[in-house]
Amino acid sequence: MTTSYLWRRIGQALLVLWAAFTTSFVLLQLMPGDAVLIKFLNPDLGLGPEQIAEIQAAYGTDQPAWRQYLHTLGQFLTGNFGYSLQAGVPVREGLATNLPPTLRLAALGLAAALLLALGLALAASVVRVRAVRALLQSLPSLFVSIPVFWLGIMLIQWVSFRLGWVPVINPGPWQGLILPTLTLAVPISAPLAQILMRNLDAAMAQPYVAVARAKGASQLHVLLRHAARNALLPVLTMAGVLFGELLAGAVVTEAVFGLNGLGSLTQQAVGNQDTAVLQAVVMVSATAFVTINLIVDLLYPWLDPRLRYAAGG
Repeated sequence: MTTSYLWRRIGQALLVLWAAFTTSFVLLQLMPGDAVLIKFLNPDLGLGPEQIAEIQAAYGTDQPAWRQYLHTLGQFLTGNFGYSLQAGVPVREGLATNLPPTLRLAALGLAAALLLALGLALAASVVRVRAVRALLQSLPSLFVSIPVFWLGIMLIQWVSFRLGWVPVINPGPWQGLILPTLTLAVPISAPLAQILMRNLDAAMAQPYVAVARAKGASQLHVLLRHAARNALLPVLTMAGVLFGELLAGAVVTEAVFGLNGLGSLTQQAVGNQDTAVLQAVVMVSATAFVTINLIVDLLYPWLDPRLRYAAGG
């Protein structure tokens, strides 16, 4: 992998981040109403027009849109996300409190989704009974059609209330993540399992598998040692793409399970039209999404020598 390939990928990632920032800024500007007026134009506060104008000037909402764009972009480039209109504190403080739980939940959800997808794909490849194999292959279609909020409610109802396996009232720090992680993992595992199943079937039909079998290797050994590595490569790309879905799904999941994270922060910001917070949440999600995909792009040539040579390494 050459330096030019690395810088090209980094440049593409930065371009995506700029596009995400610009798009979110334009959409937030098109929102009806003025967040400052919504919050401070209240007769109970007793603020006059001059005081309202001073507050607008302090938050920069009285400036033309293009000037607000350049000012906000410059702040983001220096790591300053502005001030939350509702809380009256820097947005960084809210992100520092709410971002780690969401990232932890998303990472656990992705890991659980990969394990679930790998287990389904391997089971479908090993099982010889046609009916059981067909059932296993149909499970991803079922998983992807399950709404996240419905799955979370059902897990609470059955796993916690009916069976009593995992408490949802005053759980431990890790106990409280079991059901949310499963809620995120099940729908995300569906496309990963489908790709793995197709790739494993294709890999098992390759000549090198026949050679390994002729040498006396067992079905499981051939599957794990020879076919799985080639089948896992496309899954990396899909996992990077689905990580953005995990962050979006975490918003719903956190609301279902009453967790404090980006979900609750986003919900409050939407209700109060806190554009600074919404812009920061969009950019944090976009940065996580782009970073994961960049890592996947850089890992691909390392995992597949053919791509390494194509990249100039």
